[in-house]
Amino acid sequence: MEVPKKLVNSVSGCVDDALAGLVACHPGLRLLQGHRVVLRADLAAIRGRVALISGGGSGHEPAHAGYIGKGMLTGVVAGAVFTSPAVGSILAAIRAVTQAGAAGTLLLVKNYTGDRLNFGLALERARAGGADVRMLVVGDDSAFAAPKKAGRRGLCGIVLLHKVAGAMAEAGATLDEIVEKVSAVAKAMGTLGLSLSPCSVPGSKPTFHLAEDEMELGLGIHGEAGVRRMKVLPADEAVETMLAHMTDPSSASHLPLRPGASVVLVVNNLGGLSCLELNIMAGAAVRRLESRGIRIARALVGSFMTALEMAGVSLTLMLVDEELVGLIDAPTTAVAWPNLAAAPVTSQRQEIPAPTEEQGTVQHEASTGPGAARVQRVLERVCGTLLDMQDKLNELDRAAGDGDCGHTHARAARAIQEWVHAGPPPAAPAPLLSALADLLLEKMGGSSGVLYGLFLTAAARSLLNRDDLPAWADAVDAGVEAMQQYGGAAPGDRTMLDPLWAVAQALGALRSPGAQLLPVLAAAVQSGEAAAEATKEMEAGAGRASYIGSARLLQPDPGAVAVAAVLRAVLEGLQG
Repeated sequence: MEVPKKLVNSVSGCVDDALAGLVACHPGLRLLQGHRVVLRADLAAIRGRVALISGGGSGHEPAHAGYIGKGMLTGVVAGAVFTSPAVGSILAAIRAVTQAGAAGTLLLVKNYTGDRLNFGLALERARAGGADVRMLVVGDDSAFAAPKKAGRRGLCGIVLLHKVAGAMAEAGATLDEIVEKVSAVAKAMGTLGLSLSPCSVPGSKPTFHLAEDEMELGLGIHGEAGVRRMKVLPADEAVETMLAHMTDPSSASHLPLRPGASVVLVVNNLGGLSCLELNIMAGAAVRRLESRGIRIARALVGSFMTALEMAGVSLTLMLVDEELVGLIDAPTTAVAWPNLAAAPVTSQRQEIPAPTEEQGTVQHEASTGPGAARVQRVLERVCGTLLDMQDKLNELDRAAGDGDCGHTHARAARAIQEWVHAGPPPAAPAPLLSALADLLLEKMGGSSGVLYGLFLTAAARSLLNRDDLPAWADAVDAGVEAMQQYGGAAPGDRTMLDPLWAVAQALGALRSPGAQLLPVLAAAVQSGEAAAEATKEMEAGAGRASYIGSARLLQPDPGAVAVAAVLRAVLEGLQG
């Protein structure tokens, strides 16, 4: 197993560099000279108030330095990655806030042996020097069914305690009051993690291994083993598994969660999960809690306590009353605390009604008769053509795109087929093209769907209240112009515009007196096919292919090929 790549300057200096970067970008923070300690820049503002200090090993960013600020922490002491901070630095932080006039200091520490030892020793030395210091060791892990001698591990829940204690300190509460309140809150919360991957300390191999189809439940924030390794589950099932484990009455570390209870929910990214997955998990958590009769007073979704790049999530639940919610809502300047709305969370929010169609837009009314039959025949020919060439288009697209051009056009073809089978399409040109534009914009996806939608929308406008042959030439010109204006491509850029531009030039013959549609269209289709084939000799000037060296593009553009095939199918459908 190889050592994973990291964007660091050096393994030994990565923590110092990270702290320096954090302080450089946030004027409200300062480093303590000679130590891995970050403090509030306005230390004088804590005179007469309780100071709050936390910390631990690095690698959990934004914890803990991201929670420094008015209304949260006063300072943070950082160790090397996943390593407890030095006793001397913890002591220096205590002395700094004491000398600034703090009315006592509370150390908020996650329950890990090294942190307990180092913060505890610093506390004893500070007390020996006359400082009023207390320490609260936080363990919120709900993974283990049987009690462990070392106690529950400290996980993401401590972030909520930073906020509760910070709000109380800012309001002028005494050290005794804060310790009493926070100690009680700490007993009414639980956290459980779930991961799809390990993490890796800079310069080291991953902390553990998971098979491609496995996930681990109940692991720690340093990659410590969990309680169960299982097959990857869908998000809804994963959340249900987590909540069931957290609230299992037979577990010594369970959180008693009864219908009617109010909670603060934290959906925490362990570092490497995508925002898309995180929001899916958050939505699942809200729905599952609601189904249990739980009121979600507030929800925090984001990265709060990470494990480097671990692709995983943890759920934290804290039982709350109105007073606690008020402390969570209290203002803070801490950069990593989210901008929470002071309102409960629910999956039952009423949707905003969709806008009604404005007057003056093209109405998509179905019609019957010979014209409708001809339209249906043309559309079926186009759809059949695109479905038949799906693999070919995908293969062409792999050279310069993501290999899905065929899939995209096939999706459009199936959508059109379903639409046609649901009822006869409009026979009049403007409503037909407008309806197709709406359908492709909704169903096709990708930039192709938007470009086809642009072309058809602009063309439909030119055909309003017109059905003469010159109108069709004007319509194609308008469609090409719209694609150029918004898509940024020009003829010769090796895109789907190339065959359309060639067709537009040829269809200009429709403006000549006595012109006949099918002969002119046949010549235009030939021009379009030639233009599509010619794209293999062009250097891409727009679209994804423009980022690829021209030496790799030895075949025609897939979008251009698709357009030429559509035009040929239209001609054949009209010819009957």
